[in-house]
This record gives sequence, structure tokens and C-alpha cells, in this order.
Amino acid sequence: MPQVIRHDALDELLKDYLQAPHWYVAYSGGVDSTALLQLLNQWCKANGDAPPLTALHVNHGIQEQASEWENHCAWICRFLDVSFVALQAEVALQGKGPESAAREARYALFEEQLGEGEVLFMGHHQDDQVETFFLRLLRGAGVDGLAAMPRYRKLGRGQLLRPLLEFNHQQLQAYVESQGLRWIDDPSNAESGIDRNYLRNEVMPLLQDIMGRDIRPALIRAEKVSTSHEQSIRSIIDGYQLEDPQGRLFLPKLERLASAVQLTAIQMHLKKNGIKDISSEVLE
Repeated sequence: MPQVIRHDALDELLKDYLQAPHWYVAYSGGVDSTALLQLLNQWCKANGDAPPLTALHVNHGIQEQASEWENHCAWICRFLDVSFVALQAEVALQGKGPESAAREARYALFEEQLGEGEVLFMGHHQDDQVETFFLRLLRGAGVDGLAAMPRYRKLGRGQLLRPLLEFNHQQLQAYVESQGLRWIDDPSNAESGIDRNYLRNEVMPLLQDIMGRDIRPALIRAEKVSTSHEQSIRSIIDGYQLEDPQGRLFLPKLERLASAVQLTAIQMHLKKNGIKDISSEVLE
């Protein structure tokens, strides 16, 4: 039985964001975002100087149950006495897969919602980190691409923060159960035609059977090493001052560098501008 998380486990992280005008939670209704919502709700109630807290639910209109899920999230927020806002997404496929298109539409709405200095919390956790690392590895990502999802980054006029990266899915589910809360099980999570689901449902269990042990700790260590290398390389690339005041790559400087440095600089520039997970083959 995993140890149940307490809201005060977030003390060290959240104290740096008390000056934000508003806190938002990306709340899908799934177990992970439900855990995050209640952890932050409890933390705010225990700390009188916390900013106002609002749950943001994005209705993508893709699944038949989309309206039911929105109603579920609204009901949970009324039960917890947390402000609730539902956002309606327009998902345009335009050559993208449904998952990728929905993600783009969701982040665009979040970016519009955030005011100056406001914070959006997302429920990505340790298992998500492992899966992301593995997917990028299989897609041939470079050092920058193998780096972990950042704990925080800018999003529009505000910031995106992932406070649950040290916890795994089992811990989050145990916490939600301990709070007596219900959550949504998205049936698409069982569809192995989606890369991440195939990795989670088919590949990871098989690897663990072959290895005879939980392989997540080894993957987490590998991900942390990649992140450390990425940070070192970023410091070196930044030292070349390859961008002009408008944030564009300065080609005359770039052309004087070795090919490997050029590729890494371009990859980092694209990632900073929202274009991620590019394979080394495509980059070349």
C-alpha cells in the first residue's frame, strides 16, 4: 500500500508562489488532476495567505461523455467549495492526431486565461516523466529532447507549474481514495493505438516482466542524468548569444559553429518557441 500524500508535502514548493495574484488548477476530472485539486485546496485552507484558487476544465467536445465529465467536475468543485470555470475548446485536426490537436487547443485556452504573474498547476507526475522520457528516446530525440518535463515554465503572461513530479500515480490514487472523492476514467486511456497508452499498457509491463523488477527507478535516474546534461549544454549554447534582441536565431553566428552545436542550438530554439519532440533525423 503506497504511503498517502499529505498537502504539507507541497510546502517548500508553493511558498515561492504566494505572491501570484491567482492560482489555477488544470482539472480534467481524472485521478491525477483530482488529487492535485484537493491537495491545493487543503493547502490553501491551511494557509490563510494563499492566493484565490480556481479549477479550469477544458471541454474538448471529442468524447461522447464530454458534457457529463464537465458536470462531474463542476459538482466536485461545488462539493470542495472551489471556484470552477469550464472552457470550450475548438479542436482542429489539420493533419494532427486527435491527442496532439486536443493538447494544442487546451494549452492555447490556458494561455489565454492566465493573467500577469498568475500560476497554472498541472497534475503531471513521476510516471508521466518516465513515459515521456521513453517515448522521446524511441523517437530518436537528442539530449535536449530527452530532458524531463520542466517543473515550471512560462505560459503566456503567467507560469505553468507541475508540483507532483516526485509522486507516482499509485500514490495519487491512494490520496484521492483517502479523501473519498470520485474521478473520471477516460476510456481512451485503454486504447493502445495511442503511443503513450501502448507504452503504458503493453511495453512497460512486458519490460518489467523481463527484468523481474520495477524498471521505473532506473528510467528516472536516466531521465535525471539527461536533464543534467541538457542544463549544462544549454548553459554552453546560451554563452554563444545566438539570438538577436527579438529572440530570432542569428544565422551568421550559428554558421560559424560545429554542426552538432548548430543542431542542438536549433533544437533548443524551437523547443523554447513551443515546437518539441523533434527527432534528430528531422532536425538534420
